[in-house]
Amino acid sequence: MTNIPVTTWSLEQTAPTDLLPAPAPEGDVRIVRSEVPSPEFSRFLYASVGGDIRWIDRLAWTYARWQEHLGRPGVETWVAYDRGTPAGYVELEPQDDGVVEIVYFGLVPAFRGRRIGGHLLSYGTARAWDLADRWPGLPQTKRVWLHTCSLDGEHAMANYQRRGFTLFDTKVEEQSEVTAPGPWPGAYPA
Repeated sequence: MTNIPVTTWSLEQTAPTDLLPAPAPEGDVRIVRSEVPSPEFSRFLYASVGGDIRWIDRLAWTYARWQEHLGRPGVETWVAYDRGTPAGYVELEPQDDGVVEIVYFGLVPAFRGRRIGGHLLSYGTARAWDLADRWPGLPQTKRVWLHTCSLDGEHAMANYQRRGFTLFDTKVEEQSEVTAPGPWPGAYPA
């Protein structure tokens, strides 16, 4: 198996005023919180959004592991719908001391390039900042962070920076090169 260098960039916002929202796209695009923990739906989103950019870490998760993760207080999934069809999602996960990570964010390939991504990221980031309002017992958010890497979409880093995220760490590591699995094996050409 071949190893390839992968650069990972970590970005953050340290105040709600850091957020620079993107305008809403034209058409019938709605963002809705998936309030019922659903391993099936979350795995569908994960595989559909990340299948062409080598998201593989959760593919081996069992149903029980998905259920455990999704049932944690403060873990939220916000889904963008374009005319009723799931177009992408953002997953939020609270951490210690008022920190919220945007763990996953992205669009299904067919919906990229339609100005949905900036809007979804803006909306998801705003929900990270007000997470404690929906989850009594969680501390108020003091910091929102995320990471992206050189395997992600070509416009990912620029989108994060346009939304007001600033770089705080960069790492380069060798990783095993894997074939993009697609939303199911063989969905994308090797």
